Amino acid sequence: MTRPARAAKAPTNAQVTARAAAQSAEAGATTGGDSAEPETRVFVLTVSDGVVAGTRRDESGLHLAARLAELGHDVERGLVPDDPAAIAEAVRGAVAAGHPLIVLTGGTGLTSRDVTPQAVRPLLDYEAPGFGELMRAAGARSTPLAALSRSFGGVIGRSLVVAVPGSPRGALESLEALVPILPHALETLSDDSSRHESRAG
Repeated sequence: MTRPARAAKAPTNAQVTARAAAQSAEAGATTGGDSAEPETRVFVLTVSDGVVAGTRRDESGLHLAARLAELGHDVERGLVPDDPAAIAEAVRGAVAAGHPLIVLTGGTGLTSRDVTPQAVRPLLDYEAPGFGELMRAAGARSTPLAALSRSFGGVIGRSLVVAVPGSPRGALESLEALVPILPHALETLSDDSSRHESRAG
């Protein structure tokens, strides 16, 4: 099940959380119908000035949500501009809401407005370098420019946070690269009784 995003007038947790129902077919996804057990609540956060302004369609968020729904997850979507404070607040809200998986799309490039890594890394309890390595390796099979991506994965409390590129192709390629390891990663975090209270809480 996917819940589409709506732009926030102010970057508050309530405003970036999507609540309306939508069909995953809206994204026009053509990938296979794998299933993930058990269902996990996933928050997909699109980071884009253009989508917030209404000058671009949220293709990446739609496709990611559709694919995650195909994998058996319950997906909510949010939208924020390329603003570090807004990004950080949305991630904190998703962690506080108990989402085991948070996927951000956008803001991982090299321009001055690509601030997703700078906004999220200070919130992490620790980074998991293998996530970024897998995503860049998958992208490199399509284009050498994948090496310029600053995609990454890390942990806040019991939540896994993954940042993927903002292009629909790059976002889906990155997600597919992680599909084989996500179930074990999420199970490990959910069963880890040693987890301490995160800095994002």
